[in-house]
Amino acid sequence: MRTALLQITSSDDPAANLEMVRGLFGDAAGQGASFVLTPEVTNCLSTSTTHQRAVLHHEEDDPTLAALREQAAALKIWLLIGSLALKTQDTDGRFANRSFLIDPDGAVVARYDKIHMFDVQVSETEMYRESANYRPGTRAVVAEMPFGKLGLSICYDLRFPHLYAALAQAGAQVLTVPAAFSPVTGAAHWQSLLRARAIETGCYVLAPAQTGTHPTSRGRQRTTHGHSLAISPWGEVLIDAGTDPGIHIFDLDVSSVTEARRKVPSLSHMRHFDGP
Repeated sequence: MRTALLQITSSDDPAANLEMVRGLFGDAAGQGASFVLTPEVTNCLSTSTTHQRAVLHHEEDDPTLAALREQAAALKIWLLIGSLALKTQDTDGRFANRSFLIDPDGAVVARYDKIHMFDVQVSETEMYRESANYRPGTRAVVAEMPFGKLGLSICYDLRFPHLYAALAQAGAQVLTVPAAFSPVTGAAHWQSLLRARAIETGCYVLAPAQTGTHPTSRGRQRTTHGHSLAISPWGEVLIDAGTDPGIHIFDLDVSSVTEARRKVPSLSHMRHFDGP
């Protein structure tokens, strides 16, 4: 399956982001892609809760989701919207960080809400409290695609290997990790963690990423690491997108999953244990 990772620099303007993504989506289709993936918070990257409340929507009336579903159907292409920031019915006002798998008829075939919240202080000047504005998901998700099964995750989930082991044991052959990774932690850990998740599970790992300095009308400015990666089930880097926005295409062949797991069948060797 010819697969395209879209590396983008989202602003805090959902309409402008949608126009940009629609253009890249169409270009990827023109290059023969039949599966396209976008990064985390494709619709709006903002550090201002007030601004988010003004511009975000609930899933049922979100214009980005509706437009990209329509485009996927017109192009007859599978699409993973890495995630959308969405309003919820929660009484505390927190948003959802939700990934969507869209089929070539434009139907939503899977949804996944990010489970692990990025509550960290990576330097004296860089601090995140994602749980203050986003409610965590509670359910791991595996979805059927023509080539096999896809395991969904988002960004900070990457640091929790038990999630990926569970996805692989549930049949996932490809793991998705759309992200808006911090430049500090990205430089130190991004590639190493993605390669580790691929090696541990014998899965492809596909990680479309936000990149660069993100335009903002309100709130503090944010910068992300870039370097969208596609990793083979043997841990090889198939794509490293660097830091420029763009389209990055490769051919996904799940027979590589079978071969990697035949060589090192660690999933079948996992054992339960007591203690410590």
